[in-house]
Amino acid sequence: MTPLRIQLEANEIPTHWYNIAADLPTPPAPPLAPDGSIVSPEQMGAIFPGPILEQEMSAQRWIEIPDEVRQIYAQWRPSPLMRALRLEQALGTPAKIFYKYEGVSPAGSHKPNSAVPQAYYNKLAGTRRLTTETGAGQWGSSIAYAGQMFGLPVRVYMVKVSYQQKPFRRSMMQTWGAEVFASPTDRTEAGRRALAADPDNMGSLGLAISEAVEEAAADPHTCYTLGSVLNHVVLHQSIIGLEAKKQFDKIGLYPDVVFGPCGGGSSFGGVAFPFLADKIAGDKRAQKLRLVAVEPTSCPTLTKGAYAYDYGDASGYTPIMKMYTLGHDFMPPGIHAGGLRYHGDSPLVSQLLHEQLLEAQAVPQVATFAAGVEFARAEGIIPAPESCHAIRAAIDEALRCKASGEPKNILFCLTGHGHFDMASYDRYLSGQLEDYEYPSEAISESLKHLPKVGA
Repeated sequence: MTPLRIQLEANEIPTHWYNIAADLPTPPAPPLAPDGSIVSPEQMGAIFPGPILEQEMSAQRWIEIPDEVRQIYAQWRPSPLMRALRLEQALGTPAKIFYKYEGVSPAGSHKPNSAVPQAYYNKLAGTRRLTTETGAGQWGSSIAYAGQMFGLPVRVYMVKVSYQQKPFRRSMMQTWGAEVFASPTDRTEAGRRALAADPDNMGSLGLAISEAVEEAAADPHTCYTLGSVLNHVVLHQSIIGLEAKKQFDKIGLYPDVVFGPCGGGSSFGGVAFPFLADKIAGDKRAQKLRLVAVEPTSCPTLTKGAYAYDYGDASGYTPIMKMYTLGHDFMPPGIHAGGLRYHGDSPLVSQLLHEQLLEAQAVPQVATFAAGVEFARAEGIIPAPESCHAIRAAIDEALRCKASGEPKNILFCLTGHGHFDMASYDRYLSGQLEDYEYPSEAISESLKHLPKVGA
């Protein structure tokens, strides 16, 4: 029988990250300035340190993980690959369901996989302070933890609706020494403009990014850190899929389908890209492999957005990137409780979806939380709301296997636990959550404001 927990030893932590940019069928579209020129490293250097920029622009397939980073990784890595046998039995499916559990990190999610190297490289470059944004708080708590590991002060702009809904995430950040502000604030020009337009503005990731980038750009000793989207973040998260491949090798199996929650795309790319490398290389095991990004219907970037150049933030401070986007001034609805709120997606994930090497689907909020509760009652782990999107898709796939009799191997990334998200579960359990499908006309209106590159 397949073991329920497939573990690796500490000395099996990967020594290198995998960079999908080396294996793209077509070269990635470069980041642009508003006049259409390619953004230079010097321009990006206003907010990022040199070593991070090198990784962001690299097309090298394997990038070595520094010993200092692997040493901190060893606090929780390798993370376990688990078989969800009780969930299989509850569903009555012939499929085998596996999940890569990233909730074992100090911050309770996958985010420290990138926070630790980002803090390390900033320390190496002489950075004195880090700024960042956070939505649900997983990234903010992770960079607060990583900053503490390397003695770097951290300032976090937290989306206001999450700041109010998730106070204990804020407490985590403060426990690790970070300053936390509800975005939009009156500390930055971007925040003041947003509040002038709408004093009750509940915030968005794009707006919080604007505030964090604005502060970093104004101070030569401060650098900005980002928890998703950019190439170097997806690179660091590849450790998830690299470990998972080793773990599947140990049991002589290979997944038929991989699901991952997708907001900015880093955890999805992290679990999916090492398997996609097999498919691109012609590995026979991977020829029918499906890799599926799962997002909420209330923030349907990949499924209803446009593949176009857009700003990564709400105020136009960041370079213009080619990605699936709902428009940089997209504002998710206040009733949305499941995270994954970003208006755009990783350029790498977007390109591979556009080239039909990946798939995407959107799931409604109530069914997403129902899947999280069903998983918790079968497996014992209460998943983060973001993770519930992948669980919903995995359960639906397992039920299709039940109907067809196909014994597929299903893998999903359980990106974190939900211990700090119980207010959202309370709303679900009391019947207060509702589904919300973002209106097509609102998306069309937002997309009218995409930058006219070179105009």
